[in-house]
Amino acid sequence: MIWANFLHFYQPPTQKKYWVERITKESYRPILRGMLEHPRARTTMNINSVLVELWDRYGATDVIDLVRQLLQRGQIELTGSAKFHPLLPRLPETEIVRQIELNTAAHRHYFGPLYQPRGFFPPEMGISETVAKVVAGQGFGWIIVDELSFQRREGQVEYHQVYQVRGAEPLRVFFRERKMSYKILSGQIGTGQLLIESLGPRLKKHEYLLTAMDGETFGHHRPGMEHLLFEIYESRLLETVLVSDLERRFPSVQAVPLLPATWALMEKDLQRNVPFARWDDEGNVIHQRQWELTNLAIAAIHHADPRSTGYEPARQLLDRALHSDQYWWASAKPWWSLEMMERGAKELRDVVNTAPGATAAQRRQAQELYQQIVFTGFDWQREGIVETLARQEDEEIRQRTDQSMPKLPPQELVKIIANLEKEMRLVSERQEFERAAQLRDRIKELRTYAAEV
Repeated sequence: MIWANFLHFYQPPTQKKYWVERITKESYRPILRGMLEHPRARTTMNINSVLVELWDRYGATDVIDLVRQLLQRGQIELTGSAKFHPLLPRLPETEIVRQIELNTAAHRHYFGPLYQPRGFFPPEMGISETVAKVVAGQGFGWIIVDELSFQRREGQVEYHQVYQVRGAEPLRVFFRERKMSYKILSGQIGTGQLLIESLGPRLKKHEYLLTAMDGETFGHHRPGMEHLLFEIYESRLLETVLVSDLERRFPSVQAVPLLPATWALMEKDLQRNVPFARWDDEGNVIHQRQWELTNLAIAAIHHADPRSTGYEPARQLLDRALHSDQYWWASAKPWWSLEMMERGAKELRDVVNTAPGATAAQRRQAQELYQQIVFTGFDWQREGIVETLARQEDEEIRQRTDQSMPKLPPQELVKIIANLEKEMRLVSERQEFERAAQLRDRIKELRTYAAEV
């Protein structure tokens, strides 16, 4: 067995400097430095170019240099993507193409000929037939999506062969293994040895393990878990490869259709036939108003004369405003941020207000939609709707996240806790008390599990 691990690095264009610096310190920089310290390690990454620009803006050019070094050494490959991380299945084709081209141009600016993407990561793994065809038309060789895009069931993908997208040939498609990815990102596997043991007989089979998750999982969302990656890379039992290597290692190819999905898709969303529920839920009135405003902003730019004064600033504002975060934080399942929703809605409203040729009626409509989004958000908070939705969803996620934790071997739990305690002492000595508190909470959580074993 070989392991192809995929990591996704992204921060929205509206992200504050504090969070960019903190997440870079906790996750991105340690991961990239750790890769350099483990020359046998191979990882495929998507880094949306808006994040590279944020690194440049906020003085983290050392991180850009780390990426450049890893590209030169062939330890990582970067995929193509959409620059500002929009949910591609909800955009017109022209906007999808533009976002891809913007991403490519920015990466070429920073990495020059080192940036030669063979694969493509659709933000949130949001996929549809249209998106796949656009990606194929842009010259990419493969795309990575969630396992539920394959026949809507886990465990059906055969990881001893490669697939291609029916109707978008010869575009290859790689399905991330949902169960194992979730076990890693949720903290159910906390040491390299546990991952090796969990694979069992599969280790001796001619197949590949394909996992994919946010880079922030390692160190930011899960303090101390960045060490897991390098424990695995040190193992001689599991060879790590780039996703692009899989086609050469597994020459058998089968054409399959792609079903709409994201990597956050849950079974209950499938039952309701709402594959993009975290961003566009027909039962969420805020989502509906957000997409009305989004479509109004897109239409305002598409009908504007590109030669008009003021067109280019409005066009660039729309590019930024399409990021997926504003819809995600309006789901309240369990993620909620009225601030992110308001900022996103304001940007979309400003696109309509500044688009050359936009009518007074369109501007009034944009203002009304903006107000409906914000006021409804306040109503949801005031009336307890957010709390109810978040509690229901959080209980479900917690149950799924924790269902395997008590089964961890006691000796492995002790090892995980010892590593975290060591790191907690180190960060305390550096007076990084907020980080130490995060580690303390994670240790407390694991000790609770240990007591139940």
